[in-house]
Amino acid sequence: MKKNLKKSNRSNYSLGDLIVAVSSYTKNNRETVAAVADLLESGRVRFSSQGRKIRARVY
Repeated sequence: MKKNLKKSNRSNYSLGDLIVAVSSYTKNNRETVAAVADLLESGRVRFSSQGRKIRARVY
């Protein structure tokens, strides 16, 4: 059963927040790492540094 995502007005989340959110939907740590890596690699999630958005590289 899928959990419903809660929408928030907050637009800045930390990497830790992303990992916790993804891990609540995955079965194990490997799946969590794969999902976070996919979000970063696809560009659906971006980091911000000093107001500038930067794209993460996943190797």
